[in-house]
Amino acid sequence: MKSLRTSVILSMIVIFSLPSCTLNLKAEPEIFVRFNQLGYKPNDIKIAVVLSYSKLEGKSICIYNKKKKEKIFELNLENNLGAYGNFPYTYKIDFSSVTSIGEFYFKFAQQNSYTFKIDENIYNGLADSLLQFFRVQRCGYTDPFLHKVCHISDATSIIDGQKVIAKTIDVTGGWHDAGDYVKFLNTTAVATYLLLFSYDFDPVKFGFDSNKNGTPDILEEAKVGLDWMLRSFYTKNKLVTQVQDLRDHEVGWRLPEEDALGYDRPAFVGIGKNLIGIYAATMALASRIWDNKFHFPEFSKKCLTAAENIYSIRNQVKDIDSSGSGMYLDKNFEGKLALGAVELYMTTFQTNYLNDATTLADQAGSDFWWSWGNLNSLAHYRLAKFIPRFTDFIVKNLEEFNNRKKKNLFEKGTDLTWGTNVTLLGITLQNILYKKLTNDSKYDSVASSQKDYVLGKNPWGISFISGFGKNYTKNFHHQISFLKKKLPGGFSAGPATKDFVDKAKISYDKQDMYLRFQTENDYYRDDRMDYITNEPTITGNATAIFVIGNMVSGNK
Repeated sequence: MKSLRTSVILSMIVIFSLPSCTLNLKAEPEIFVRFNQLGYKPNDIKIAVVLSYSKLEGKSICIYNKKKKEKIFELNLENNLGAYGNFPYTYKIDFSSVTSIGEFYFKFAQQNSYTFKIDENIYNGLADSLLQFFRVQRCGYTDPFLHKVCHISDATSIIDGQKVIAKTIDVTGGWHDAGDYVKFLNTTAVATYLLLFSYDFDPVKFGFDSNKNGTPDILEEAKVGLDWMLRSFYTKNKLVTQVQDLRDHEVGWRLPEEDALGYDRPAFVGIGKNLIGIYAATMALASRIWDNKFHFPEFSKKCLTAAENIYSIRNQVKDIDSSGSGMYLDKNFEGKLALGAVELYMTTFQTNYLNDATTLADQAGSDFWWSWGNLNSLAHYRLAKFIPRFTDFIVKNLEEFNNRKKKNLFEKGTDLTWGTNVTLLGITLQNILYKKLTNDSKYDSVASSQKDYVLGKNPWGISFISGFGKNYTKNFHHQISFLKKKLPGGFSAGPATKDFVDKAKISYDKQDMYLRFQTENDYYRDDRMDYITNEPTITGNATAIFVIGNMVSGNK
């Protein structure tokens, strides 16, 4: 929600006070240990970070089995890694050698940490929760969760460039993009594609069917996006790119069914090679799934026809669409258009699509990033199945991420900006693609670090996914979450630089309870007014679903 604001919660911080693994009544320095609060699989890389105001060389920290209260690991701290923010001393603990199943905690003298688990099944159920977020985001007659049917008149007018057309069009349904009630084609298409791609990547792991209706939950949710995208095909050369304008952000916090602008929601229309690419990719992939999985040729053909028709006008339109309110504007089109071409090739086997995809993917190159606008690795992954050299572009990304990871204490693979957490999990996503192509574990360390950061191994000791970990984000910049006091599967956008956040001039709801952990380069507020670091989005959750879903055991 790009301009709503307000609430910080007192975080439960992992605090240790005394310096050995035996009882000691002397006053000792305060330290903070950061680790993946959800836990680890037995063979995972396991790294924790220690922040301290005092020198700890030679002092030991232990890991205990919670049930047996037995010490299973001990390490003497050494080699101060240098200052981090307010903390002059920092250390790392590599406890990858701990592989036994159970629940554990760190013990430093008389102080114990949160518990964490080691188990093959620790990620089971998390992807399902992340998918539940999409039900909260549902709009129109789509059986939404935590709110009633809403915005049933979308759209009440059409904005085509500078021209306002007094005409209604049915673009009901779909998902609200984030904490606000605006809908965007670009992010809806990306989220829908990632849901479909997840299932296509591993039908077993993403085949969970919680409501027992015979359809995998992830495909049931993707159908919400597909139906809205099909409605958004306005004319043969125009797409609805956005529903509702920035007035949405100025009318206060409300449930969507109580929206004062519910019957005044215009649709913007536009076109660009970037939108053609992601639209065609999503529809072509959907065509294959509905044909092969559901044996539903009518819907399959409908999706393929939409993909082919929109792709056919690619050379008649501008490179980048700029319609709407100025949000989610791509910088490049080649990666998304390459993805559209290769998905069309995989569906039709027409070589002209493969030729287009090859040329475009080479032009796109490595983007050294991941976001709704940086999806080049998906096109390279698809093409590498036919032309192995395209794996090299993914390798270049991972090499860059790995180099950046080595330069900071918390091993982030990228610099911080708006939507950092999505980029971090996007690094893990690209490693999953790379391993699928090569069966090479070379970049597992950088991939593991990003996932652990999101789940608690960060300066604030917070898991950015609602309900998972001992201390997790609670005050999302999200209206339904605030009014209903919960948000299943909420995934916070994550930290940015302080300067970036300061420029937004946010009026916070409460004092910063994480103040001592903030730095100029790493800044996060668990405050409902912070739309930079604490807002969940559909593309963020779609990325997280793919990453976490690939970590589960079986089809949970």
